Amino acid sequence: MNEINEIVSDIKSGRVKPIYLLTGEEPYYIDKISDFIQENILQEEEKEFNQTVMYGRDVEVEDIVGAAKRFPMMAEKQVIIIKEAQYLSRTIDKLAAYAKNPQPSTVLVLNYKYNKIDKRKAVFKAIRSSGLVYESKRLYENQVSDWIRRVLGGKNYQVEPKAAQMLVEFLGTDLSKINNELQKLITILPPQTIITPQHIEDNIGISKDYNNFELRKAVGEKQVLKVNQIIQYFAQNPKGNPLVMTISLLNSYFTQLLIYHGLQNKSRDHVAKALGIRSFFVVDYITAAKNYPMRKVAQIISLLRDADVKSKGVGANQSNRDILKELLFKIMH
Repeated sequence: MNEINEIVSDIKSGRVKPIYLLTGEEPYYIDKISDFIQENILQEEEKEFNQTVMYGRDVEVEDIVGAAKRFPMMAEKQVIIIKEAQYLSRTIDKLAAYAKNPQPSTVLVLNYKYNKIDKRKAVFKAIRSSGLVYESKRLYENQVSDWIRRVLGGKNYQVEPKAAQMLVEFLGTDLSKINNELQKLITILPPQTIITPQHIEDNIGISKDYNNFELRKAVGEKQVLKVNQIIQYFAQNPKGNPLVMTISLLNSYFTQLLIYHGLQNKSRDHVAKALGIRSFFVVDYITAAKNYPMRKVAQIISLLRDADVKSKGVGANQSNRDILKELLFKIMH
């Protein structure tokens, strides 16, 4: 985040690089930086003749170089933005010669998403020398809740830990998807609101009572009735609750529980750091550890692997509901 703020601050101060290579697995920040450049380098009246957007699947590197070497019209700079630059992966090294001696009046932005350019390539080395390379790394699942909290905090909102976790469980680590849902909440709810699970259920459509987060909690506490209610809800809403995701999240949960059992220092802060969770949730793992000794947890991880294979149609002729029901019965007994 500090690196992004520094890039934005430099642009605002007029310290603009001739080439920006925005690359990495997380597209959210690539789009944010690219959009900021597109909106702020040129005045509105300059953009018609001096701002060009190209798409990597539609152009050749030679087209980009030709455009970049042009001079701006009645402006100090021209801006050329290449979206989907990853489609040029096989030929992008041809850009190295231009990158070694870029046109000072051109700002060339390469949006190279979902992957990284090989750092050994000549083009990478040339851009790093003459321009700026920003790598957008995908956040781990345990980092996304804090990201949600920071984004909402910057907009004058707060969020309860369970509400943030519901978004992560439902939307995964795709920051663009999560940000879209946060924008809905910000539009609907007044500033200073503390966003609760009820707000998530009412405005985004994620059940606050029947979701993977609540399933894990109920399993950890051995609440058989609640587990069966969630299984039934999942069976009635299969699109929103795919079995593969449920098994994956249960596997992550019991893997964390196995790590918990192996910790010598079981203080709240140490457990939170070791498991990659917020301290608010440590009590759930303490409870689960009492219900599931280390040997049982190891058996459960094996059961989850078997269920994962079955969920993909290998060696089983069962419905998703029956696979999940059988799995959870074996886990809790």
